[in-house]
Amino acid sequence: MYGSQTVVLKRDVDAVQIPSGVPTVLPEGTEVQITQTLGGTFTVIAPGCMARIGEKDADALGMEIKPKQAPTAADLGPVSNDDLWTAMKNCYDPEIPVNIVDLGLVYDCVAEPIEGGGNRILVKMTLTAPGCGMGGVIAGDVENRLREVPGVSDVHVEVVWDPIWNQSMMSDAARLQLGLM
Repeated sequence: MYGSQTVVLKRDVDAVQIPSGVPTVLPEGTEVQITQTLGGTFTVIAPGCMARIGEKDADALGMEIKPKQAPTAADLGPVSNDDLWTAMKNCYDPEIPVNIVDLGLVYDCVAEPIEGGGNRILVKMTLTAPGCGMGGVIAGDVENRLREVPGVSDVHVEVVWDPIWNQSMMSDAARLQLGLM
């Protein structure tokens, strides 16, 4: 969802300021405006700042926390490439209501089998702007989402700047959603 909903925080909550990427704590009782809820994270406007709240803190916004399923020994087999790309489509720039895959930010995703089972996933991605303070947060989202895919036991995300991202790298669906078509 993107739009707007105002809520009062039910407890202190860790957040990341946008666009600087600086960690902050929003105190219980703060009125925030939720502007985007995509990929399980929340972009909010609080007094004096815009911030991103992670899905683990959904309860502070009065939302349900969705439990994660722990991987099992059976999950150490081959990994589905489609599952990897689908997982990354659940990652969003907190300022843009389009997933990072359709934005064209993911350049490469390779699965390498690991001796003894499981797979190491190597991702090369970029950001829409070199000075983006949210780069580590977005790369961390990619890592966390990929670790949830059956068969994944290790993830390495590298943020690269060659080639430099531009709007022509977006999918037609992303351009349409952003009103660029």
